[in-house]
Amino acid sequence: MDTWTQTLGAGPLLGIAAGAIALILLLVIVVKLHAFLTLIIVSALTAIATGIPTDQIAPTLISGFGTTLGTVALLVGLGAMLGRLVESSGGARVLADKMIDVFGEKRAPFALGVASLIVGFPIFFDAGLIVMLPIVFAVARRMGGRSLLLYGISAAAAFSVMHVFLPPHPGPVSATDLLGANIGVVLLAGLVVAFPLWYVSGYLWARVANARNPLPVLSLFGGEDDDVQAQNPPKAGTVMAILAVPLVLILMNTLFTTLGTFDVVDAANPVVQVLVFIGTSSVALLISVLVAALVLGRARGVRGSALEKTLESALGPICSVVLITGAGGMFGGVLRTSGIGDALSTTLGDLGLPVIVAAWLIAAILRLAQGSATVALVTAAGLVSPAVAAADLNPVQLAAVVLATAAGSVFAGHVNDSGFWLVGRLMGMDVKTTLRTWTVQQAIESVLGFAAALLVFAVGAAF
Repeated sequence: MDTWTQTLGAGPLLGIAAGAIALILLLVIVVKLHAFLTLIIVSALTAIATGIPTDQIAPTLISGFGTTLGTVALLVGLGAMLGRLVESSGGARVLADKMIDVFGEKRAPFALGVASLIVGFPIFFDAGLIVMLPIVFAVARRMGGRSLLLYGISAAAAFSVMHVFLPPHPGPVSATDLLGANIGVVLLAGLVVAFPLWYVSGYLWARVANARNPLPVLSLFGGEDDDVQAQNPPKAGTVMAILAVPLVLILMNTLFTTLGTFDVVDAANPVVQVLVFIGTSSVALLISVLVAALVLGRARGVRGSALEKTLESALGPICSVVLITGAGGMFGGVLRTSGIGDALSTTLGDLGLPVIVAAWLIAAILRLAQGSATVALVTAAGLVSPAVAAADLNPVQLAAVVLATAAGSVFAGHVNDSGFWLVGRLMGMDVKTTLRTWTVQQAIESVLGFAAALLVFAVGAAF
């Protein structure tokens, strides 16, 4: 691959990508071919059409699939085990009842969303969603069982907003560094815009999406038969403490990593390295599963083969989620390897637009074309960085450009984004429903995020 150079221009590559996406939609929606098979077939055809050398097609497919699975399989598998322990012990029902008692039935979706915003500050999107889903499902089931999107989209959008716009998440941190912004100002601006962005693109849109698509609660962590009062259920505080374990560990990882970056602590110190390691998302979830197995399993008398069967029962339902998400990563990986991002970067590099508009537009187009929000954000930030440097912007204006770039990178995630498949399958949605709900949510979040960035930029210009 090192010696291969893409000779196709941006136009042909965009045409191939558009054709591949159309073929995926045709095969999945019209032909009803399984999404896993569809994504593998279209990924291979796209690799051939874009001219990737024949001897590199299989390695490219496997690399894209494996890279995605390396993160997703561990998080989803461990998260499903944690969720199954919480569900089967009666903990999810206890916590759901507690939330409804405290906030009331009408405010439960709002409360779940706010909780997800708080949880989403230190924890990445996919890990946070996995941790919160057992509670989301339990509350939705207690509210009649056919309002999944009201709770699910509200929570998922909260994690998305935090992941996209706020340091210490990797996207805004990378853009802050590339554009020479002050991370403290970016964090402050992100905090100001995060809640209204979530409220409109998450909470209000979830109400609309749920009214149009009333979906039953998926039996991912247990079905209606499991939603009964378990013997000796844990207290709500115990469940909250267990769910807080991965959050605290991941926050510790984030804190020490950030402090190490700024040389506040010695990153080479063995104690710091151990703390960072146990705060890695997958390790933190593993520790949480072990704690839950002790507290919600053995301490309640569920031991030996019974505990093993409970954990085993969590893995079957999520196999399809993991494989389809990995295949989605495969398709996105092929598009990136084909050079579509580089070709678009060259074409979009000199648009003659105001720098903040160019940052959002370039990131949005790159996101639509190749799927990865991180690639879109980093590429767009790199492209506009010379213009940003020449514009002599103040710290608030620089923060606004970072927010605009981040907003563009989340625009309308669809079938070439592994996150699209993760959210859709975790919530039991088919492709058409996921496009109507999650893709639209991401587009609303992006456009409103850009509008917020423009407002911040205007405020900065007034000083």
